[in-house]
Amino acid sequence: HVYLVESGGGLVQAGGSLRLSCVASGNNCSTMGWHRQAPGKSREFLAESAWDGSTNYADSVKGRFTISRDNAKSTVYLQLDSLKPEDTAVYYCKGRTWFWDTYWGQGTQVTVSS
Repeated sequence: HVYLVESGGGLVQAGGSLRLSCVASGNNCSTMGWHRQAPGKSREFLAESAWDGSTNYADSVKGRFTISRDNAKSTVYLQLDSLKPEDTAVYYCKGRTWFWDTYWGQGTQVTVSS
């Protein structure tokens, strides 16, 4: 099993920045990433980072969000820049093990005021 704990969410004004963190414990994750879910909408993929550091982004956040990973700390980060009110959502960390089991964190709220 993998346990994921997110932190770093909060309230920020439009144009501001936040840095989300997700710490994994238990089994190692080959891939760690971030999704978000806004009220009334389905969960949306944002970015992911593989064990070797390779990354993949949703087109909607390229250039504004940056994912990074520290394997020694079992931690993945998501830097959110140039935030917009439409970025308001619960942000979830996702981990996938080498055996393709998938786990989710409990989520952290990001609220962007206009």
